[in-house]
Amino acid sequence: MSTTERRTGVAVRGLIRRQYFWGIIAIVLLLLVNVVKDPAFLAVSVNSLNGNLVGNLVDILRASAPILMIAVGMSLVVATGGIDLSVGSLMVVAGAVSMEFIKASGDGASGGVALGALGLALAVSALLGVVNGLLVSVVGLQPFISTLVMMLAGRGLAKVITSGQNTAAANEPFRWIANGYVIGLPVVVLLAVVVVVIVALVVRRSALGLMIEAIGINPKASRMAGIKPRGLLITVYTLSAVLAGIAGVFATASVMTVDVSRTGYQLELDAILAVVIGGTSLAGGKFSLGGAVVGALLIATLDKTIVFLGVSSSATPAFKAAVIIVLCLLQSERVRGLFRQRRVPDARVPGAEAPRASVTV
Repeated sequence: MSTTERRTGVAVRGLIRRQYFWGIIAIVLLLLVNVVKDPAFLAVSVNSLNGNLVGNLVDILRASAPILMIAVGMSLVVATGGIDLSVGSLMVVAGAVSMEFIKASGDGASGGVALGALGLALAVSALLGVVNGLLVSVVGLQPFISTLVMMLAGRGLAKVITSGQNTAAANEPFRWIANGYVIGLPVVVLLAVVVVVIVALVVRRSALGLMIEAIGINPKASRMAGIKPRGLLITVYTLSAVLAGIAGVFATASVMTVDVSRTGYQLELDAILAVVIGGTSLAGGKFSLGGAVVGALLIATLDKTIVFLGVSSSATPAFKAAVIIVLCLLQSERVRGLFRQRRVPDARVPGAEAPRASVTV
């Protein structure tokens, strides 16, 4: 075997060992299922009127943008050994603040109003994220409890802001955030990519990512090494909240309406699933932003497949759970180890053929 072939084999085995590899395989399989039903499912065309790209793949990318935002924030929180159950509620708070601001302004064409609504939504989200961080790092509450409280309080706050009513508003610049196009591509997708790249550069090109992982591995040892977990925890929960606020703006601007009961509903579960699929350990200590991207794309593809196949709403949770369970089993080293043991005979069993030296177990 040549050196090139050996290196290729090592690279392939290394890729297979990465948990998000099976997420990519699941995406491909789901797309193939859709193609079987409709051979034109993957077709992407150019709208002759405006030159924008249209197609099911574009729809999947657009739908993955809000999930991607909260999944990236969740990855960083989970890496510290915590969890953020409030991201769905923070989405609806951001949507409620922005819609009420635009409605009160009465200006449906002002870019300044759109920027004001965006800034106010992110500021309120950041403030609630700081509260989460303080509850975890200063008060000492368990992340599960503190963010569960914020999950309940956030949706209640959104109902107070909107007086319990779904709020609709009109502002074309704000609507453009979720429905506009640049060079034929959806703005919401481009914004999501830019945000992920910025976050990745900050946490991977600086010591921030290592310090976050150090807190998740051993908080006491990291403190003795000079890392101040209190400030980092507040920063991570604030960043998660801001990203949830961006996701809320994406979800609200697409229809220019905030539904205080449905906007962001149970998306915290999708974010956790995306994080787990991407290979971030719920025990803390490591995270993968690339894996979070794969997980978000998988969740969006799965949702699209459910609708495309016409799965009934009553069976949707079971269908979704079945796909996720199969994927998690494929990711499990223990499960894959059982299959490897079956393929290679045990040399200790009488009559069994001894494994060859070239076989890798």
